[in-house]
Amino acid sequence: MHELPTTRVLELPPMAGNPRNSEGDFILLADGRWLLIYTHFEGGAGDHASAYLAGRTSSDNGATWTHEDRLVLPNEGHMNIMSVSLLRLQDRRIALFYLRKDSLADCRPRMRLSSDEATTWSAPIDVIPASEPGYYVVNNDRVIQLSSGRLIVPAALHTASAGATLTSQADSVFSPYGQIFCYLSDDAGATWHRGQQVLAKALPGGERAMVQEPGLIELQDGRIMIFSRTDAGSQYIAYSRDQGQSWSPLHASDIISPCSPASIARIPSTGDLLMVWNNHADIPDELVGRRTPLTSAISRDEGDTWIGVRDIETHPFGWYCYTAIAFAGEHVLLAHTAGDTRRNNGLAKLQITRLPVTWLYERA
Repeated sequence: MHELPTTRVLELPPMAGNPRNSEGDFILLADGRWLLIYTHFEGGAGDHASAYLAGRTSSDNGATWTHEDRLVLPNEGHMNIMSVSLLRLQDRRIALFYLRKDSLADCRPRMRLSSDEATTWSAPIDVIPASEPGYYVVNNDRVIQLSSGRLIVPAALHTASAGATLTSQADSVFSPYGQIFCYLSDDAGATWHRGQQVLAKALPGGERAMVQEPGLIELQDGRIMIFSRTDAGSQYIAYSRDQGQSWSPLHASDIISPCSPASIARIPSTGDLLMVWNNHADIPDELVGRRTPLTSAISRDEGDTWIGVRDIETHPFGWYCYTAIAFAGEHVLLAHTAGDTRRNNGLAKLQITRLPVTWLYERA
């Protein structure tokens, strides 16, 4: 067995005038460069502070990255813009998804398109219209494109007064209990419609499970698996057989974790699934509730079981989460937060980790 290779190819710590560099996503450009777009904060380190979208590029499959930011999109929200997802659409355009955050009653995902390899961007398209305001959370690297071409945006609505009708008043109250919906487009994002709510099974005592920050993966049999962080000690999962229109109930899985998001992607060279998350199976008492370690695992049966569990980062005060996954040649790229909770906001530092795909399999 080999120890973890030297992997930290880019670290963006907080500094004066830039108190936080946060989660983003990757896209491979036509000229062979990799582009990372992430959230560059300037007005503070909190989730509601002013921020814009910045970019870095790599010309060597993620081994090294440019030293200076490129402005991708200035802040257009009353609070900020953040939580980037990037997709290469079937018509070869690049789609950029992000949250425009105006208030605790209005945070909604938007989409822009580029026909010139992320040099310029179209006018924004609201995934959720202004007539359905609310505080919607869509994590980075969460939007997927099915083999059919359908686009799906998984969102958690956190506006307590919104209810089933998804209408909101100015005095809406934020709730940590997310209502999970998927927004669907069959015309490359020109128009969107909402699928049915993804309901969660109650906890053993009948209490409501707190579900948040959903993610998606298309399975080889045509189903879609949705996974969600919870306060119940594990990731919750559910399935759709109709391309995200309806879902089985969210239920507890064997993926033990704190209330922290997982990320799942398919490995192109093998067809297996890769999961990166905070593995809390048999965690020491002093680490309960912390977003450490950062762990990888492989599934050869479409997410039913996970093998080859390996820790990537293990610092007890590290805060490893919001991981974007991309496969560059023989390596996997992970862009994730990696703050030190003793010194700053655990979400304050962005890191790119680069690993050989073969390393993921050494214990599988």
